[in-house]
This record gives sequence, C-alpha cells and structure tokens, in this order.
Amino acid sequence: MRKRDNPSMTFKERLAALGNLPAFFKMVWQTSKKLTITNILLRVIQSAMPLSLLYVGKLIIDQVVHLSKDPANHNTSLLWQLVAIEFALAVISDGLSRAISFTDGLLGELVANSSSVKIMEHAASLDLDQFEDSEFYDKLERARQQTTGRTILLSQVMSQVQDMITVGFLAAGLVVFNPWLILLLLIAVIPAFLNESTYNNKYYKLTWGQTSSRRELDYIRFIGASDETAKEVKLFDLSNFLISRFKVISDQFYRDKKNLEQQHAFWGTFFALIGSAGYYGAYVIIILRTINGVLTIGDLAFLAGSFRQLRTTFQGILIRFSSVTQGAVYLKDMFDFFEIKSRMKPVGKALPFPQPIQEGFVFENVGFKYQNAEKWAIRNLSFSLRSGEKLALVGENGAGKTTLVKLLSRLYDPVEGRILLDGHDLRDYDQGDLRLHIGVIFQDFQRYQMTVSQNIAVGNIGHKDDQALITEAAEQSLALPLIEKMPHGFNQMLGRRFNKGIELSGGEWQKIALARAYMKDAQLLILDEPTSALDARAEYNVFLHFAELTKGKTAVLISHRFSTVRMADRILVLEKGQMIELGSHEELLEKNGRYAELFHLQAAGYQ
Repeated sequence: MRKRDNPSMTFKERLAALGNLPAFFKMVWQTSKKLTITNILLRVIQSAMPLSLLYVGKLIIDQVVHLSKDPANHNTSLLWQLVAIEFALAVISDGLSRAISFTDGLLGELVANSSSVKIMEHAASLDLDQFEDSEFYDKLERARQQTTGRTILLSQVMSQVQDMITVGFLAAGLVVFNPWLILLLLIAVIPAFLNESTYNNKYYKLTWGQTSSRRELDYIRFIGASDETAKEVKLFDLSNFLISRFKVISDQFYRDKKNLEQQHAFWGTFFALIGSAGYYGAYVIIILRTINGVLTIGDLAFLAGSFRQLRTTFQGILIRFSSVTQGAVYLKDMFDFFEIKSRMKPVGKALPFPQPIQEGFVFENVGFKYQNAEKWAIRNLSFSLRSGEKLALVGENGAGKTTLVKLLSRLYDPVEGRILLDGHDLRDYDQGDLRLHIGVIFQDFQRYQMTVSQNIAVGNIGHKDDQALITEAAEQSLALPLIEKMPHGFNQMLGRRFNKGIELSGGEWQKIALARAYMKDAQLLILDEPTSALDARAEYNVFLHFAELTKGKTAVLISHRFSTVRMADRILVLEKGQMIELGSHEELLEKNGRYAELFHLQAAGYQ
C-alpha cells in the first residue's frame, strides 16, 4: 500500500482517483439494486426538463407576440395549451426533484450503514498489535470519516451524470442558433473550475494533516466530560488543563480554516466576475441579433435562458468534478484501510482444536517484541503447560505475564520460536475454533454499557439468547446474588450512559466479567488479574471456586496475591520477559529464589 506522506494532488492524480468510483458504485449497487435503478431513471427524466421548459416558454412568448400584433385574432387555444403544458412540466419537474432527493437520502443512509459494517468487519479481521500502532489508528479514523461523507459523494456523482445529459440537451439548442456562444461559455466557467479545484485540494491537505490532532481533540472532549473520568478530573483538578489544551488545538484548527476560507472567498469572487462577464457578453450578442430581426422575442428568451441555465449547469459540473475527484480521493482512504491485511495468515487446511487437550502447550524458545518497541517483551521462553494443569504466572509489572497470555490465546504470533499444542504449531489451528475453546478474562476487561445478560453473553455471543447458560455462568462467577438484587435482574442496564442504567463497583463489575469465562465450555481458561478490585478473601473464594469448576481442564491465572497463586499446580516466575523459576509453591520456597523473596515480602506486609 502506497503511503501518502504529502496529500497534495495533481490534476492527473485527481483523474486517477476516479478509478475508486467503480468499486464504490459496486458497493452502492450491492446495497440496493432497486433504489439505484430508480434513482438513475428519475435523474435521466429530470435532465430533459430544463430544455423542455425553456422551449415551451419560447413558444408561449412567440404566441403572445403573434396575438398582440393581430388584435382581431382571438384564437388563444394554442396559447393556453402551451401554458398548461408548461404547468404540467413544472409540476413533474418539482415531483422528480423531490423523488430524487428522497431516493438519494434512502440510498445514502443504506450506503453509510453498509460502509460502517464493512469497516467493523474488516477491523475484526486484523491483528491485535495493528491496533496498537498510531499510524493504523489514523487510517482507521479516516476510513470512519468516509462512512457519512459517502452519502454526499453518491449524490454528487449522480447529479454529475444528470447535469451532463442536461448540458447535452441545452448545448444542442445553442449550437443550432450560434456555435460561438459555446466558446464564450467555456471562457466564463473554466477559470472558476480551476480555482475550485485548487482550493478543494488545499482543503483535503488541511484535513489530512489534522487527522492525529482531531483524534486528540475528540479524546480530550471525551475525558473532559465523561462519567468514566469525572472522578479523577475533579480530584486532580484537571478541568482547566484539559480546557486549555482543547482551546490550543481547536483555535489552531480555526485559524487554519479561516485563512483558507478568506483566500477561497477572494479568488472565488474574482473568478465569478469573469464568469459573469462571459455570460453578459453572450447576452449582448443575443440581444443584438434580436434587434436586427435575426431572432424572435421568444428566441431571445429561449437563448438567454438556455445560456444562463447552461452556464450554471456547466459550471456546476466543472466545480462538482473537483468535489467528486476530491471525494474519490477521500474514498481512497477507506479503500486503503481495506487493503490492510492481517499478518496472521490462515494455513491451507486448519486443524480443529483438540477435544480434549491430550498433551498440552509447549513454548519453544519464544520471543515477542511489540511494534516500534526497542526491548523484547518476552525472549528465549521455553516451558510446558500440561493438559489439566493449573499454572500461575508471577512477576512484577512489565515482566511479560499478559504478553505470554496473549501469545497463548493467539492474539499475537511469536516473533521468534513457536508454541505447540498437542505437538502442532498453534498457527496450524483454525483461529475461530481456537478462540472458541479458550476463555480469557483480562484485568482491563470492558464494562459494556449493556444489560447484565448481554454483558455476560459477550463471553460466547453465539449463545446470547441462552438464558439458562447465562444464569449458570453468573452463578459460577458468584455474580448471581448481586444480579438478583438488581431492579430488573438480568435485563438491568449497566453503566450511566443510557436511561435507567446503574453503575457497579469495581468488584461487582469483575464478577460480571468473570461470568464471561464460564459462558464457554473452554478447554483452556485464563484469568489475567480480573479480581484485582476484590478484597483478599473475596479473591481467594473466587479462585477456590474457579479451581473446583476447572477440574480436569487446563488453566492459567495471574494474581499478585500469593494466597491465590499457591493454589496452582506450578508457578512460573517471569522477570524482564524471561523465565527465572518454575515449580510448585513448596518447591520454589525451598529453592529460596526470587519467588520466595516476593512471597516473604508480601507475607511481612500482613504481619
């Protein structure tokens, strides 16, 4: 994928950007064939209306002049027939405009929704480490911005085709009377087109360059007025700091746009004067030919109206062409995002997850380093996790515990070495099947602003309607007594974002999140410090219950409390991404190494 460090576009690049439109209209066609066909037919009919109205108007004027020259002739039937025809055309034209606007709105809404779905689907197919890259986030943000903007682009392109057909009709009428009027028309509109093209390019360059800053602005707006951050904003008196930072960024956006708008307004006015001069030059020619008797009064009205309509329509086409190419450039941002591919390539014939696990997992000299990071998160890591074993991970913050868990659940692939499951590389297994049989709850689990039932069901969303399973999962996580006390039980909305929602304490949220782990009949269960908000006794009870429920299954747990850790069959001690000890609680105490040191330090704190 070509990286555009400089978003300025040449005219040739603008034309090349139109190559994005076929894929876009394929998306439109797939969204609604019926609405697309209806919209096109309405626009084709509407494109003939301006010429029809002008020509009938010419006939009416000529008929009026003819009758005024012969007062004795009172046969006005033809005149009133023409007036009736013009009235009917005006009504039809208005109806067509409203129908086009209606179908534009419906089709645009469907396309915006479809684009949003496609972006979410594609984002779901990408790797976790890609979401940890700021450049990726800029591309994602620009893709998101295109979902609503495509409604405008759709209408613009459709209008462009309609107006080109209209221009064809009107130009044919002008050529019959005087071909030189077309040359004056070009002189009148091309300068304005070049000016609009230049400034559309400048607007795109400005917007493109502001992507990261706009993300920061949105983030500041969120943390400055959110129920999630209100506590710390008040305690740390962050309001003035956040407002000040917001003003710095937003004021710079204002100044940049103001300068560009001023330049645009000045040059737009200048080239509009040139266009008006061209129009009135043509008008003078038409008047002179009418005075000399070459044209009738009706011809004068028809040609003046046709030229004015043609100038406006043609100028709209040229200016809109610049907007369409600009929209096509923005459209490329969305397609660029779709070009980002997962690096976790599926194997030719994926293996099903073993049921049950026979041998277990083996780490063979595994190393992993985050993108743009200098240090290795994990390096030279080799150990085994036997089937049915409970393994605890111990280490200070940054030791690599969570990274290990993410490698084990294949959210990441190792940079070095490999991970085996029953003798096969973890990359040989079907990703969907692998994650279906691995249950993971992280310390930074999501607090979904949804009902209790939905919050639990996200652990196995395919069973979101299985209330019996959801209730059983809540019982196993010890969350059921809490839920039964809520006003609406499992239908209770959690969080303050939506109406009648209630907020939970940290420990209560953790019990809800723990229930997600029990939604699956997982072969491997991983708890990455999900009970840190519970007191020591509550955490001990949760893990004691967890040990009972996972008998015969493989489990990995991370906790800073050694009263919990000692329940594991074996304990792996990590330091700076490397394994320094592995053994049971008793073996490691007897060894009197790093684990024993940490254990005694914590024990001393309780004395």
